[in-house]
Amino acid sequence: MRKIAYSGIFALAVIGSAHAAENPALGEWRVEDGVATVKIVECNSRLWGVVASEVTPGGLDRMNPDPAKRSRPTLGIPVLINMKKVTDERDKWQGMIYNAKDGRSYEASVQVKSPNALIVEGCVLSILCGGQTWTRVADKNGSSAAVTGSSPSAMKPQPPKPGQKPAAPVTDVCLLPEIAGAPH
Repeated sequence: MRKIAYSGIFALAVIGSAHAAENPALGEWRVEDGVATVKIVECNSRLWGVVASEVTPGGLDRMNPDPAKRSRPTLGIPVLINMKKVTDERDKWQGMIYNAKDGRSYEASVQVKSPNALIVEGCVLSILCGGQTWTRVADKNGSSAAVTGSSPSAMKPQPPKPGQKPAAPVTDVCLLPEIAGAPH
């Protein structure tokens, strides 16, 4: 019976490793200016990224065009939206990106350039484009350490300011309302 249980655990580990190897974009990435990390997951064969940590806690989505969302914390909001795999390019996805600094969404692409470098590009009207290189954040075991940027310990969230409600931790991204209800 133990052999069967260990075999099952081993099989799950192998399947999980194979899935991660198939999609090198999955994981946590530090944005270029180092102010936040974005957790990228796969939901229904699409990539989604949410703000996973902030150097300065308590950010609000103040520039959102929807007045009802202007008081929501930036921690946990989707920023990479419904990214679909580009079939003719290696490790590239296209979709939308949300910029909480200006409250706008842009056409975007992400492409893994190395195990620790993700190129993120956004465009307005498909002609005015800009981009950043995000670096992979090391996991709790220290593997997949970022090549450049701040150390993961610099990203530890700070306690909320007095009178401010702490933001909810990022848990199962695929269950967030914006993601669960998105067309696939």
